[in-house]
Amino acid sequence: MQQEKRYSEMTEQELKQEIAMLKEKARKAEQMGMVNEFAVLERKAVMARAYLLDPNSFKPGEIYQIEGAPGAYFKIDYMNGVFAWGYRLQGDGKEEALPISMLKH
Repeated sequence: MQQEKRYSEMTEQELKQEIAMLKEKARKAEQMGMVNEFAVLERKAVMARAYLLDPNSFKPGEIYQIEGAPGAYFKIDYMNGVFAWGYRLQGDGKEEALPISMLKH
């Protein structure tokens, strides 16, 4: 049995193939009305996409729009790998981590 690779261990090509496969599975789940399955697959694709981006291009103290959430913004306090830690503007002020693929440059 082959061990699944972590996204951090995949090449760019492997990540792109994984994202395409996840998007196709999500499309099928959505067509079949499998809402929970769709959400899980979409979240996995977002995570895989994060590993295609350069974490150094996201800066603590900067504010980014949150992808897919018009009018929602996120201020980065610090970075940890492909996660930006901080808080949502106009949110409840609680610290949270978002994959960098959710932040628009």
